[in-house]
Amino acid sequence: MNRTLAADCNEHIGKKVTLMGWINTIRDHGKISFYDLRDISGIIQTVAKKQYEVGHEYVVKIEGVVKKRPENLINKNIPTGEIELEIESLEVISVAQTLPIPIEGDGYDIDEKLRLKYRYLDLRRQRLQTNLKLRFQMLSFMRQFLASNGFTEIETPILTKTTPEGARDFLVPSRLQPGNFYALPQSPQQYKQLLMVAGLDRYFQIARCFRDEDPRADRAYGEFSQLDIEMSFVEQEDILKLTEELFRQITEKVFKKKVLEYPFPRISHKDALEKYGVDKFDLRKDKDPNVLAFAFVVDFPLFTEQTKEDFYYGSGSAKFAPSHHMFTAPHPDDIPLLDSNPAKVRGLQHDLVCNGYEVGGGSIRIHQREIQEKIFNLIGFSTEQKEQFNHMLEAFTYGVPPHGGIAPGIERLLMVATGEENTREVMAFPMTGSGQTAVMNAPSAADPKILKELKLKIS
Repeated sequence: MNRTLAADCNEHIGKKVTLMGWINTIRDHGKISFYDLRDISGIIQTVAKKQYEVGHEYVVKIEGVVKKRPENLINKNIPTGEIELEIESLEVISVAQTLPIPIEGDGYDIDEKLRLKYRYLDLRRQRLQTNLKLRFQMLSFMRQFLASNGFTEIETPILTKTTPEGARDFLVPSRLQPGNFYALPQSPQQYKQLLMVAGLDRYFQIARCFRDEDPRADRAYGEFSQLDIEMSFVEQEDILKLTEELFRQITEKVFKKKVLEYPFPRISHKDALEKYGVDKFDLRKDKDPNVLAFAFVVDFPLFTEQTKEDFYYGSGSAKFAPSHHMFTAPHPDDIPLLDSNPAKVRGLQHDLVCNGYEVGGGSIRIHQREIQEKIFNLIGFSTEQKEQFNHMLEAFTYGVPPHGGIAPGIERLLMVATGEENTREVMAFPMTGSGQTAVMNAPSAADPKILKELKLKIS
């Protein structure tokens, strides 16, 4: 199809082109009409010297000649503001009814449930398309950077095993094994560690993660994405150096912003709490939106006091819960304290914070079976709960390299970089706060025939 994009018309002055897109606005001046046509590249003004039966958001095909605008009619607010297309023919491809939501402007003032119900219309607004394009550019850069540093991208399963990892699982019933369930992964944590046991050395993936936990502004309910990185034969500082170089380059080359301080400051968890009162702080003094202030928080306590909010399926009777997760390695100097004073044990955890948000977290992992079993005991796992990790414990008997990694959140990083106040603004089809999917209106009732096949009954 011989189609020219609106933004490319600057290179075709005096030539006949074919445009396809949506009628963005109509200005009728009697003998002459102006139709602003919008496509993925932008907007261009087209001029009609006859009347056409078109309406707002009609999809059209327009053929005509690109001409320079008169000097006094140049629009400096758009990239195509010095040109216009003189229409020779206009074909309506599809008509549009009156839209249920306006798509002009930023859309912040529209009820979010309505925006998500008609997300395919909401996504027509420039702000969201810009966010999604930036997301693609960032992910592409991440892949190129890591590949050039010897990493291999490996996909891990979506249907996996339900294990107590800190949040509620989404369960998927098995048809072939009635009464048993798969779980959607809260993260690829166990698989990426098993890849290190396998000798893959440097792994990454753009991983989808699923957690049935209460929604908040910096994490959408249900599912989110993270850049999952794992490395063998490394120390904590190796992971931090790789991460800060990746994020420095992304900030400057993709986001076109400045990094406040490089190398990123390393601040202990204790010092962060004493100085800022929180472990997710903002180092910017003037809160310049064009500056990203990264820092690493390190030297976390390995354990925190157990609370009702620690969702570890039955370990509520134990005194301790993992500060990060149950696979984080204790500081080598503190291993003797696991027996005498666990509350004093430091973990080799590291959080990456930026402009007041945690945008990534990771750690050096446990690679000794006896240490892993001791952690399970300290957080109060029952024999049945420990058996859910037998595959990990067995793998740890076959030669395990020291390893560790980090998992920056894709949506949260983009939220900070774009200045958005919610991660849903940087996702194509997010869920609502109440857990309904955009457009599709899920969850919904299942066909009784399917339930019968799965040997399930709704009580």
